[in-house]
Amino acid sequence: MTFVVTEACIRCKYTDCVDVCPVDAFREGPNFLVIDPAECIDCAVCVPECPVNAIYAEEDVPSHQQSFTALNAELSRQWKPITKAKLALPDADEWAKIESKLGELKR
Repeated sequence: MTFVVTEACIRCKYTDCVDVCPVDAFREGPNFLVIDPAECIDCAVCVPECPVNAIYAEEDVPSHQQSFTALNAELSRQWKPITKAKLALPDADEWAKIESKLGELKR
């Protein structure tokens, strides 16, 4: 099992989760974070750190978000690791309230 970043992270990219990850499993894209399933040690410390509740255990990913499991695996092979927290995107607080954001994902 691994942890998965889901749609709520798109266009927010809060990085509170990055600072607590003991194995640097997060990867950074232009407006989204993913977790590398090969690096994740299933510790769950990132889950409570996410202010938009975007991180789930793979087995708990909501049914309408299941595609994010494969998306995390795919993008984690393309994007570079992020190991230190950064400021969230400038309009993150506005985007945090929006539910359907997959079309906004930048690769």
